[in-house]
Amino acid sequence: MVELLLLVGLGVAAFVGFNIGGSSTGVAFGPAVGSDVVSKLAAAGLMTAFALLGGWTVGREVIETMGGRIVPRDEFTLAASVGVLFFVGVALLISNAFGVPASTSMTAVGAIAGLGVATNTLNEAVMLEIVSWWIVAPVLAFWVCAVIGRYVYPYLDARLALDRSDGPLVTIDRSGVPTPALGPGTTVRELGTVLLVVGIACYMAFSAGASNVANAVAPLVGSGVLSIDAGILLAGGAIGVGAFTIARRTLDTVGNDLTELPLLAALVVETVSATFIAFLSAIGIPASLAVSATMCIVGLGWGRATRTVTLGEAVRGASPELSVNALAADPGDEVAPIGEPDDTLTAHELFNPGTTGRIIFFWLLTPSVSAVTSYLLFSAVAL
Repeated sequence: MVELLLLVGLGVAAFVGFNIGGSSTGVAFGPAVGSDVVSKLAAAGLMTAFALLGGWTVGREVIETMGGRIVPRDEFTLAASVGVLFFVGVALLISNAFGVPASTSMTAVGAIAGLGVATNTLNEAVMLEIVSWWIVAPVLAFWVCAVIGRYVYPYLDARLALDRSDGPLVTIDRSGVPTPALGPGTTVRELGTVLLVVGIACYMAFSAGASNVANAVAPLVGSGVLSIDAGILLAGGAIGVGAFTIARRTLDTVGNDLTELPLLAALVVETVSATFIAFLSAIGIPASLAVSATMCIVGLGWGRATRTVTLGEAVRGASPELSVNALAADPGDEVAPIGEPDDTLTAHELFNPGTTGRIIFFWLLTPSVSAVTSYLLFSAVAL
């Protein structure tokens, strides 16, 4: 019976990691694949390597938090660990059914908190710290990107050329000693752009691994049936399988998540959101990459769109309508001063408040449902 339960637990953990790999690969490498900088196969390989690196280094702190600080390790019996992972898997199914990216980290913490409340072992100080960062981090992400969008983004857009020329990026001269050279039409700026795009995508993959490896295996590590090293390898392998299989669809979906943004905007969003998640992972806080990235998108768009009004007018609500088109504006070499009208900021393809509200609703719903159902299960059955 124990062996069967262990197999079930390993299977559920692999399922969670598999889905994480499928969704996170599209978020991290969507801009790079969409701009023909890397192939899908290369994206999957880089995602696997850097997610594993993130889990092996920074991610250990998150595993320790979720596997023994929110509730004592003694509470993670094998059956209880499987129960917690089951709720994470259900949350993934719910989010996929409604087309909303659920926060796996928040859902997993909710399930563990439900176990703690049911057994009267919840570390309230740790839980309060985690929830506090859940509130503070998205707000900070919004304002950092709002400042970038209002004061920095237009100048980056005017100075950087994030486009690919036709033909190979690099060629090899084989007439003598093989020597690499820039391909036909390739400029040094373009080469730098490609390296920047790939580097940021790898950074995003590292951050995703640091944050999400714990979601798949922390309960099993806490129960003692897996060592932390074995858990990281299991989760990293499952993420890799997801990256090489179901992630191909998310990479194809140009209109979803970060890939609907202009390349420059996507790189800004990826850099800021990955930095926040990497920092939180380093201090042992489970946090949602999807939440941070979305708040970065909204903040960057708000800051970009409010350049046509003064700061005081923007705070009083006199800003133009927020739009994806505002991020796509190409001001050329001349950037309009703040407060002056700019025809490039016409509000088209508006952010849909209803869709935004639905996403936020599910972000709150999935961890709440996870916590409540976990509490009911562990209160009714001693696992």
